[in-house]
Amino acid sequence: MRRAQIWTLVRILCSAVLLVAAVLSPLEGLPRLVSFLIPFALVGADIVYTAVWSIFHGQVFNETLLMSIACIGALATEQYPEAVFVMLFYQVGELFQRYAVGKSRHSITQLMQLRPDSANVERDGELETVDPEEVAVGEVILVKPGEKIPLDGTVLDGSSALDTAALTGESLPRDVAWGDAVLSGCVNLAGPLRIEVTKPFEESTVSKMLELVENAGAKKAKTERFITRFARYYTPAVVFAAIALAVIPSLFDQNWSQWIHRALIFLVVSCPCALVISVPLSFFGGIGGASKAGILIKGGNYLEVLARAETMAFDKTGTLTRGSFQVTALRPAQGYENAELLELAALAEHFSNHPIARSIRAACPIPPHPERLGGDVEECAGMGVRAEIDGQTVYVGNRRLLVDAGIPCPEADGVGAAVYVGADGQYVGYLLIADAVKPGAAQAIASLKAVGIRKTVMLTGDTEVTARAVAQSVGIDEIHASLLPADKVEAVEGLLGELPRGGSLAYVGDGINDAPVLSRADVGIAMGALGSDAAMEAADIVLMDDDPCKLPVAITIARKTMRIVTQNIVFALVIKVLVLVLSALGFVSMWAAVFADVGVSVIAILNAMRALRPPVQESAPPAPAQDA
Repeated sequence: MRRAQIWTLVRILCSAVLLVAAVLSPLEGLPRLVSFLIPFALVGADIVYTAVWSIFHGQVFNETLLMSIACIGALATEQYPEAVFVMLFYQVGELFQRYAVGKSRHSITQLMQLRPDSANVERDGELETVDPEEVAVGEVILVKPGEKIPLDGTVLDGSSALDTAALTGESLPRDVAWGDAVLSGCVNLAGPLRIEVTKPFEESTVSKMLELVENAGAKKAKTERFITRFARYYTPAVVFAAIALAVIPSLFDQNWSQWIHRALIFLVVSCPCALVISVPLSFFGGIGGASKAGILIKGGNYLEVLARAETMAFDKTGTLTRGSFQVTALRPAQGYENAELLELAALAEHFSNHPIARSIRAACPIPPHPERLGGDVEECAGMGVRAEIDGQTVYVGNRRLLVDAGIPCPEADGVGAAVYVGADGQYVGYLLIADAVKPGAAQAIASLKAVGIRKTVMLTGDTEVTARAVAQSVGIDEIHASLLPADKVEAVEGLLGELPRGGSLAYVGDGINDAPVLSRADVGIAMGALGSDAAMEAADIVLMDDDPCKLPVAITIARKTMRIVTQNIVFALVIKVLVLVLSALGFVSMWAAVFADVGVSVIAILNAMRALRPPVQESAPPAPAQDA
């Protein structure tokens, strides 16, 4: 608890003790008034000062003015205990508000601690500790165990495990070694790492996240804007209504004391604290709860739109799939084994840097010895390679390569690129290389449908056959294949036209070509860890670990937040209207009015704090076993 909150709590407790002592005191007249003024000043002086300050600065109608008028009026009509009690409970409500806002803010500002204070950069054979903003692209930095990675880069030397929880919400550390990309903001847990910087600080992951967090509160939801406008007109309206309640009936029955008392009660009840505090706090709590789950939401308005999502469209590569090639199937010819087929292909592709060649080598459980290669490996442009292995001529490439070499081979059966292998004029078999589906993709789609997404759509530039295979494996309802970026925007326009009234469309992507679609959709969601900078800039929501299973979590958070907002609005308005009517008719005492005002506020604030708790996320299933 912060110092200001502790001081407020001390004032409340001391004032409560003094109030009890004043009530039990036998004093009369001026001494009795003074005995109540002491606890009133202790707990309410700052409220009265704020009201007066606001008047002189043009902010006449606000809740502090309502409370000050009601309490001073109660003192003037010799209702001393009620005056102190009103201010005391108002401060209790304010304390709850500050605590709740502090909890919400803390969950978001934890991200601010990601900012590294310094970087150890290698210059002229020595280490220099400098500000991360002073490190240029291409320079090498050293990150010791326990330190934050200050800039995005690639590991040159060393291996370690990284704590990525602050960025992604993922508790398991991520292992990195030579050649791996690392993101700023992660904590190095094990060995030292030498990292070549690939982005300047202002373009690094941590810098972009900080910028997004700082701007998140500025983008208010429609509901928040409505409540702000509502309070602007509501407060002066109830002040004039209270004046009318005090004056007009008194002109007829001359019972000024009774009607002024009712008007003061009316003012206490009319404070819009529950609305003006709990609604923004609910959105703030939703954004904070999402950040705990590794979901960065750029503003309450996007949270509100996401809660209404009924259609969700996806890019394929890097969003539903890994975005990297993988051997998905081995089809050896009769008389050959899987291991032999894979080993020959890996040896022939040993010196190639092509992504397909790397995926073949990565599929080998035991790397074959390159000494088995004889002579130079010949590249056959556009077809594959020819190599001498164990004294035999081996061809590895597309079907045309083997046909030109006089080796008959069948058409490939399956999804993906087929890599054929032939040896000494004999057909050995083929491998299927494809972009593997992410382990959690099917689970994510199923969970999205479970939380109320009516239609899922894939928009991809890939072929119809590949797109349909991926869609069937993960459960996508509709596909649009062979699309250029402009075609994707046109497809989204069509999907927007099909939405039911009040529904919204969310689009999930990660590439530069997704930026226009992310901007056009009602709400754009980017894969942040590996996604392009353009996609992150264009998106309204960023998943910091590229896990599609975070999508149903984000929608659950958004809908929970909107339920809380609706509950608070309905609850506050119903209770307010009811007690206002009863107070005007004389059925509500000052004590009941205080409980109605502060009680409603406290209940609404506690309800809003529920938005801080993100739903439990199910972990993605393990990757399926390779068909080998």
